[in-house]
Amino acid sequence: MNRPTILHVDDDSNDVLLLQHACRKAGIESDLQGVADGEEAIAYLRGSDKFSNREQYPVPRLILLDLKMPRLSGFEVLDWMRREEKLRRLPVVVLTSSNHEADVKRAYDLGANSYLVKPVGFDGLIELAKAVNQYWLTLNQRAD
Repeated sequence: MNRPTILHVDDDSNDVLLLQHACRKAGIESDLQGVADGEEAIAYLRGSDKFSNREQYPVPRLILLDLKMPRLSGFEVLDWMRREEKLRRLPVVVLTSSNHEADVKRAYDLGANSYLVKPVGFDGLIELAKAVNQYWLTLNQRAD
């Protein structure tokens, strides 16, 4: 069985580890790939540099994207993706600590499919992981 790949873009290594653990606890059958900033996300999506091996770094079915990162922000990654023919329909779930209305509006204006604020507790993160998996990887119809 081919496990779907989720690309998690977040500069906070603790958040990356917590989400990996939450996905395991939730029993989610996916391959969670992590990159630490927007530049790495674009390199991964292009399949360039250290991400050129598509066996090891497959094109993701879903992106979990933090907004506030060094080098390139999540907004910049989202803007770039929506201008790329092969990536414009790839689902992007913004997963961030910001609940500022301006950030929510900007993310949706740039083409985010969903906007989720990171939960405070680990149990909340497990529930979020289950919900994301259920909707985006199980129920949602894809337009490849």
